[in-house]
Amino acid sequence: MEIADHIPDESYNREIPVSTQNVNGLAGDSRHKLVQRLDFVMRTETRTATLTEPLELAVVVPTLNESSNIVPLLEGIQNALEGVNWEVIFVDDDSTDGTAEFIRQISRAKSNVRVLHRIGRRGLSSACIEGMLATAAPFIVVMDADLQHDERLLPKMLAIAREQALDVVVGSRNVDGGSMGTFAAHRRWLSHAGRQLSQYVCRCSIQDPMSGFFLVRRAFLDAAVRRLSGVGFKILVDLLASAPRPVRLAELPYEFRCRVNGESKLDTTTLVEYLVLVGDKLSGGYLPIRFLFFGAVGSIGIAVHAAVVSILFASGHLQFFTSQASATLASMTSNFFLNNWLTYRDIRLKGKHILSGLLAFYLACSIGALSSVSIANWLYQKHIPWYASACFGIGISAVWNYAATSVFVWRRMRRRRQA
Repeated sequence: MEIADHIPDESYNREIPVSTQNVNGLAGDSRHKLVQRLDFVMRTETRTATLTEPLELAVVVPTLNESSNIVPLLEGIQNALEGVNWEVIFVDDDSTDGTAEFIRQISRAKSNVRVLHRIGRRGLSSACIEGMLATAAPFIVVMDADLQHDERLLPKMLAIAREQALDVVVGSRNVDGGSMGTFAAHRRWLSHAGRQLSQYVCRCSIQDPMSGFFLVRRAFLDAAVRRLSGVGFKILVDLLASAPRPVRLAELPYEFRCRVNGESKLDTTTLVEYLVLVGDKLSGGYLPIRFLFFGAVGSIGIAVHAAVVSILFASGHLQFFTSQASATLASMTSNFFLNNWLTYRDIRLKGKHILSGLLAFYLACSIGALSSVSIANWLYQKHIPWYASACFGIGISAVWNYAATSVFVWRRMRRRRQA
């Protein structure tokens, strides 16, 4: 059975070469060899195609520029889950290498391979949540597409979940027999720190809460999903901390592999996001995650503001009004770039939109800034200390700035960018 038996000739001749080109060789394989591997995945009969039993397992895989990993990952899952009625749902955050389109080519012949293509939003946890909610399977596995997770563990995870009526089964690097492999020293430290922090919010005893490889029972997910924060990259911690009751959990050892291809979904904001996630769970979720980020950025803005006033006024260079106005401009500028990088990272402004966004940020904050300068100056004239006057002025504009910039800068610019 050939690929052409599954895909119309005109589609095969036009689209498969494009997807193959996007794969960029697959670790040195020739284009012909890649097509052979793709043919193997597409023509191999699976239990899903022949059995009438209900769907048993869904594998949710978030992707970002990982087209070269799709075929070997599907091969591994297919071999590991022989005899299981399964499906895989890739959740792609608008990869630029054609990952989503490449998966669609496979989906046309393999009904148990699906892709959710997300545009205008990003985030590992939110991608996993959307993927998990898109399946009817009673058991769901979350794993990465970078081939670092051992797919051979899948049948064991499913078996123990059934036999012991577990809510969650975690692929663990920290139990006997598990290993972090060639994890860099700084990542080992971050993992250890995250593990210690998670103990304050997870409703169970767990050795590897930072794992991104786990199985969850659908009924447990349904009970916890409305409490999920959906922020950051540690969906397992979010899930365990959102549980409405004590979690029935087991951990199975595996060795963390080296990344083969693709881009890491982690960046320099992930540690901050994790801290906010823990804070959100500890606070009971009463404050919106985005507002917590905005507040954190605002605290940095206060430090910038105070530093500029101190330099310009306390050192005797400028009058207080001029110093306060200069400090307000400096803090507004720093707040814009930090919020764009962190608070609104899922709708981050880029390229030419940075300048227009900055100008819109200035405009949206102008009322708050004017109030801040005027009130602070009035308080100073009443012999209130300069630093107290400055901080009070900042507080007046804080709420306005959050509401106004959220609506008139990032969301408006996002709609304009997508138009």
